[in-house]
Amino acid sequence: MATISSPGVGTNGLDVKNIISQLVALEKKPLDTLKLQAATVNTKISAFGQIKSLVSTLQDAAGKLTSVTGWNGVATTSSDSKYVSATAVGGTLPTTFSVEVQSLAKAQATASAALLPVGGALGAGTLRLELGQWSVAPASFTPGSGQPVEITISASDKLSDVASKINGANAGVTASILSDASGERLLLRSKSTGEEFGFRLSVMEGGDADPQSAGNTDATGLSRLVNGTTVTQAAANAKATVNGIAVSSATNTFASTISGVTFKAEQVTTAPIDITVSKDNSAIQSNIDGFVKAYNAINELLQDATKYDAKTRSAGLLQGDSTAVALQNSLRNAIQSISTGGGAFQRLADVGITQQLGGNLAVDSTKLNKALTEKPDDVKNLFRNTGGGSADGIAVQLKALTTNLLANDGFFKSKDDTLQLSLKRNSQDQTRVNEKVDAFEKRITRRYNSLDSQLSSLNGLNAYISQQVAAWNKSTG
Repeated sequence: MATISSPGVGTNGLDVKNIISQLVALEKKPLDTLKLQAATVNTKISAFGQIKSLVSTLQDAAGKLTSVTGWNGVATTSSDSKYVSATAVGGTLPTTFSVEVQSLAKAQATASAALLPVGGALGAGTLRLELGQWSVAPASFTPGSGQPVEITISASDKLSDVASKINGANAGVTASILSDASGERLLLRSKSTGEEFGFRLSVMEGGDADPQSAGNTDATGLSRLVNGTTVTQAAANAKATVNGIAVSSATNTFASTISGVTFKAEQVTTAPIDITVSKDNSAIQSNIDGFVKAYNAINELLQDATKYDAKTRSAGLLQGDSTAVALQNSLRNAIQSISTGGGAFQRLADVGITQQLGGNLAVDSTKLNKALTEKPDDVKNLFRNTGGGSADGIAVQLKALTTNLLANDGFFKSKDDTLQLSLKRNSQDQTRVNEKVDAFEKRITRRYNSLDSQLSSLNGLNAYISQQVAAWNKSTG
């Protein structure tokens, strides 16, 4: 910025600094307009970002109505869920069946004989754990398809060390220790319930080659973990009847007994429990309500941004913005479109969804529920039919529109590029104005400084002449 050599000019006492400041302020006046324009553009960028977010929400809501799973909701009820609970996957046909539970699934559990001294070493050897199934009579064990797990026990290992090694071996069995007045006991329990998840523990001591052939069932060394072991709970499947037909499951959950339905035995029953699967229109209504809510959010924002208030003579941020108006019209046209593939229903109004003053949608729940109850397939086709062209459902058309709007080369990308370019040009214009103002200030400051110097010289000359005239008058007087 230029500097001023004197606060005043000549003997007139002019406030040169203030004069220059005012002249510079006048030159800067265009900056105010440019800054206001930049603020407006930034506000529009923010507004279109908000609209884009709402359009994305509408796209998601339309997607739920175009997806077949969104129309296959079912409700599953139990006459007493304390005994039997149930769920069903979407699309399961309506049905009712009764369940009686005779027994729950159990995991095998064993307890070793009491071991003394407490905390003493058990002896070296190898434990082998196998998963499989026990037969009742005669008692025999059939190994499962998995490989046996062998666990090495050192001579100094205590019962706590053995339990820790079993738990770390991933053998499908958990170990814990029970201490009572008689000593310590090793408690084993299968991690899984069901007859096929029983287990067998065997021991190989010292130089024995095989824990089964060695027959280590004496009451010394590591064999004490096998000798005297008691089965405290046998592995068992859950047993139930469905409409009087016997069924079983390794767990308390019966996932494949009834197609599409999973029921769980919670307790042994004392009477039949009825399970009912029915179509769930509430889920569909919820998706439709979400669709309407998403559309209304966009409509309200665009309505407010593009309006002109004659009373206050104020315009909305996007009033007169042709692209915003075009977006609003595109969405409204899609909502008002006709679907020729909807069977008995061709317009949203046919199922109780009507457009109100201002463009918002309203749902007549009674009319919609009646349509869903009496003609569910026609309602589904109204929204999700994919026949092509006018046969496409309303939700299909809305999803296609919103997908195009949100595409990398779509409406919002194009609009943002335009606004960003406008912001860039505005910044360049502000830079040019600032450069012009700076040059003007320097130029006018030089002129005033030069004028100040010239007037100072003239003032000096005037004082000299006045002195000379006074002296001459005195000498001639």
